[in-house]
Amino acid sequence: MMGDCPRSCPYLSGPREALSYPLGQLHRVAAVDAPQSVPAEEVDETKRNVLKLLAVAGILGAAGGSLIGGSLQYAQPPVVGLTSYPRVALIDTDGSTLTVSKALSEYNSDTSEVVTFNYPLVNEPNFFLNLAPGPSGIGATDALNGIGPQKTIVAFSAICQHLGCPAPALAYYPPGTCPQTFNGLGFYIHCSCHGSTYDVTNGAANLTGPAVLPLPQVVLEEASDGTIYATGMVGPPVNGHLDTLTGSYGVGQSSSLVRQAPVHLCSFG
Repeated sequence: MMGDCPRSCPYLSGPREALSYPLGQLHRVAAVDAPQSVPAEEVDETKRNVLKLLAVAGILGAAGGSLIGGSLQYAQPPVVGLTSYPRVALIDTDGSTLTVSKALSEYNSDTSEVVTFNYPLVNEPNFFLNLAPGPSGIGATDALNGIGPQKTIVAFSAICQHLGCPAPALAYYPPGTCPQTFNGLGFYIHCSCHGSTYDVTNGAANLTGPAVLPLPQVVLEEASDGTIYATGMVGPPVNGHLDTLTGSYGVGQSSSLVRQAPVHLCSFG
């Protein structure tokens, strides 16, 4: 008869099975001809799939966390430095503000000590020089970018442009320190590491190698009250720095002069 189906029909459940499950929820039931002693097995496939997805997500999350942790291990530190040259007041070795008049009275071309200050970064030392003639009577006026009444006060990087030897191995040589002269010039900055020599009267241009670049020069400014400020640098970057403004922290609003004994060797490249 139409509509009648014996219990052996493979596509219909027995009359005891409820067919009111939610849409999309799968259930597995026993065959209608199974022994009555074996209960129908119902498995919530939706719940099982959700649990599987959660397990997989946990594994992926753990793996992702490991990858992120590994990436952070090799992350580059932020670049340290400044975005522009600061205006920094120079402080004399006695702790007082350095003025042009003090510089002229305390320093001259015969000053044999290495006198340096850091600018614009704390790991960038620079020579402070007054090239006005001292007791020897030998010196220079109208130095390139010099300040003071006769433009005798200048400052240059104290890191050699060859392989980066710093002061005091790189030092100012007063007149008469060595017998060598260059174009009649007997005072200069010279590096005892490898023999490079620089012209203090002409922007620290090269006099002897192996260095091929001049020393970077600090731009000095005399304020209305005579205070000396460092306001910038010209020339190539300081040796060891891709940019003179990057590679360490700024010196702040002032920078103090420091004296130290030089290393003088008359071995020229």
